[in-house]
Amino acid sequence: MKRIIRKGWLTLLAVVPLLVLLNLALFALRAADWQPQQAIADASQYDVEIIRDSYGVPHIYGARDVDVAFGLAFAHAEDDFETMQQLIPFYRGELGRELGLAGAPIDYLVHWLNVRNHVLEYYQTALTPQIRAHLKAYADGVNYFAATSQFEADPRLFPITPQDLAVGFALQHLLFYGFESHVAELFADSPQRELATAPDSAALTRHIGAAGLPVGSNAFAINADKSSDGATRIMINSHQPLSGPVAWYEAHVKSDEGWDMHGGIFPGMPFIAKGFNSNIGYGVTVNKPDLVDVYRLTLDPENSHAYMLDGVAHEFERRRHWLKIKLLGNFYLPVPRTLLTSKHGPAIETKHGTYALRFAGMGEMRQPMQWMAMNKARNLAEFKQAMSMQAIVSFNFVYADRMGNIYFLHNGRIPERASGWDWRKYLPGDNSALIWDKQIPFAAMPQLTNPSSGYLLSTNQDPFKVTAAQDNLSSTDYPATLGLQTRMTNRADRGLAMFADAGKMTEDDFLAVKWDKFYHPDSRAMKYVRRVADKQYARGSLHEKGQTLLAGWNGETALENRAAALGVCILSEEWKTEQAGKEAPAIEGVYDTCLDELMTAFGRLDPLWSERNRLMHGKADLPLGGGPDVLRALYALPEADGRLKAVAGDGLIVYTAWDKNGKQSGAMVHNFGAASTRPKSPHYDDQAPLYAAEQLRPVALTREQLVTGRHSIKRLPLD
Repeated sequence: MKRIIRKGWLTLLAVVPLLVLLNLALFALRAADWQPQQAIADASQYDVEIIRDSYGVPHIYGARDVDVAFGLAFAHAEDDFETMQQLIPFYRGELGRELGLAGAPIDYLVHWLNVRNHVLEYYQTALTPQIRAHLKAYADGVNYFAATSQFEADPRLFPITPQDLAVGFALQHLLFYGFESHVAELFADSPQRELATAPDSAALTRHIGAAGLPVGSNAFAINADKSSDGATRIMINSHQPLSGPVAWYEAHVKSDEGWDMHGGIFPGMPFIAKGFNSNIGYGVTVNKPDLVDVYRLTLDPENSHAYMLDGVAHEFERRRHWLKIKLLGNFYLPVPRTLLTSKHGPAIETKHGTYALRFAGMGEMRQPMQWMAMNKARNLAEFKQAMSMQAIVSFNFVYADRMGNIYFLHNGRIPERASGWDWRKYLPGDNSALIWDKQIPFAAMPQLTNPSSGYLLSTNQDPFKVTAAQDNLSSTDYPATLGLQTRMTNRADRGLAMFADAGKMTEDDFLAVKWDKFYHPDSRAMKYVRRVADKQYARGSLHEKGQTLLAGWNGETALENRAAALGVCILSEEWKTEQAGKEAPAIEGVYDTCLDELMTAFGRLDPLWSERNRLMHGKADLPLGGGPDVLRALYALPEADGRLKAVAGDGLIVYTAWDKNGKQSGAMVHNFGAASTRPKSPHYDDQAPLYAAEQLRPVALTREQLVTGRHSIKRLPLD
C-alpha cells in the first residue's frame, strides 16, 4: 500500500523550506494546546483506590464506574505509558507523522474509511450518556498521568479525548478479522480474484485465510457433566503478541455500581476484554468469517468521476486528505490523496480497475456499550442479551458460570447476502441488488449451550467442531453465504481428542489440556513433516540423519525433546502459509533450510528443545516448552545465535472455577509481568519464571483477601 503516497513526492520536495517554517509554527501551536493544569483540575471529580498485589497487578476500587475507569487508565499508564501514548497517532490517522513512510498505509485506511469523521459526527447519538462518561473518565485518567509525569508525555499528543478511544474501537475490530488483507490485494499488479457471474447451482464455499494480526487463541470449559468433582471450569487463553499495542495487561476493576471484572485488557481499552467476575467468565478467540465484499465498478464512459449502477451514472463522493509523512524530528511532508466513496462503500482506483468495498461493521461504534454490558452480565441470559447487540463484529466466545452453564458463540456481523452468487470473487459493481444493508440476526449465528458432553473447545477452528460429535451443530443448517471458516487447527484436533478420551476430568486433567505440547498425528502440521519420509537420500548424509530423527519424533515439544527443533522448524513454514491462505511450500527447500539452520547454530540436528526455544525479556532467559499451534502455544523469531525468541502466543492466561457448591477460585499468569515496558520496575519480568515453568498464581477474589498479602495502596487524585 505504500505506493499510494509516493505519487507527488518529488513535486512537493520543492516546497520543503516553506514546510519547515509551517511545521515549526504548527508544533508550537499543538504543544500550546496541552494544558496539564486542566487535566489535574479535571481529576478532582474522581475518587479511586488502587491496590497493587505482590506482583504489582492493580485492583481498582471506586464508588462509581467512572471512578474506576479513571483509575484503570492511570494504573495502566503507570505500567505502560509508552504504548498508550504511541496509540494516539493511530487513533488520529497520523502514524506517518510519527513513523514516516511505514505509518502511511494505516493513516490512509483511517481516512479512506472515514472512521474518525463518522465518530465525531455520531458520538453523541450512537453512545449512551453512561458510556460517553466512561470513555471520558478513562481519557481523563490518561491525561492526568501525562500531566503528573510530563517528562514522559509528548505535549503534541495531549489531551487524548474520548472520541480518540471510540475511533480505536472502530478500527481495531477491522484489523482483527483481517480487513486490511482485502485492501492490500487490490494493490497487486493484477486482479487477485475472478469476477463473479450470475447465480448458478455451484456450491459456495470460502476459504478464509488467517493473514493478519492474531496468531490464534484458546478458550475451553467443562461443567458438572464432564468434571469428576461437579465443578465448572473455564480456561481463558487468547493469544496475542507478547509486547506492543495488543499485548495483554491484567487488572481487576470493581465499582459500587456493579462493574466487577478481573482479566485482560489492551492499552486504551477501558473494559475487561476477557476474564471473570464472581458469577461468570468468558474467553475470546479470533474467527474470520467472510465479512468483506469487493465490487469491481464500471466507470461511466463519459465521466471518469462517475460509476454505473443499474444503468444510471452516479458521481463518486470525493474528499481531499493530506497524509503527513515524517521527514526529520517534528518536520513532516504533507502528501495529498483523493479519497472516493460509492454507494457500496469506500472506493479506490488501481492499475487494474476501480473497486469498492463493503464490510461488516461499517459505521458501527457501539462496541464500548457491548463490552460494558458483557462486563456487567451476571448470568447466561444477561450475557446473551449483551451479545445480541452484535456491535462486536467478529470473535468466538466461550462462556461458563457459577450455575454450571457453558456456552459457545461463533459471533459475527455477517451480511445478509443474495443467494446464488459466489461471494468469494469480485462482485459486479453495477448491480444494486448485491449491495446488502442487513446482517444475519443473533439467533441465526452458530451457538451451542450446555452440550451433553459437558465440554466446549474453541481454538480458531470450524465452528461445527467444538465439542463431542453428537452435540456439534450441523453445517447444513446454515447457508453457504455466511462464509464461515472450515479450517481445523492442531489445537482443535489435539484438544478435542483429549476431551473425548478423558472421561470425567479432575482439575489436573483440565489444566493438562492447557499445557499440552503435542501435535496430533493427523494434523496438517504432522502430515507436512511426514513428507520428508517420502524422499530418498544418500546413506549417511545429513538429510538421511534428519529423516531418521523425524521418523522417531512423537510430535511433542517438551523441553527435553531432541527432534522438536527440526520438526518445528519444518512445520512452521506450513503454519505460516496456512495462516496466509496459501498452499504449503515444497518440502525440499524447507527441509534444506532447516538442516542448515540447526547445523550452523548448534552443530547438530538434535539440540534439546530447551536450548532452542526461549523466553527472553530483561534478565529472563528461560527455556520454554510448546510451539506454533500446540495448546501450549508459542510463536517465535530466530535470534542471531539461532535460538528462538518467543514473541507471541500464550500471554495472560486466565483460569477460574466454581466448585459444586458455587465457591469460586481463580488463577493467572502473565508472560512477563505487570510493568513489562518498565525495565526498572520489579514487575518488569517477575512472572516470567512462573510462565516458563507453566505455573499459575492464585489471585485474590476480594479486597479482604487482597490486603492480607503484600500490597500497596494509592489514592487518586494524588495529594
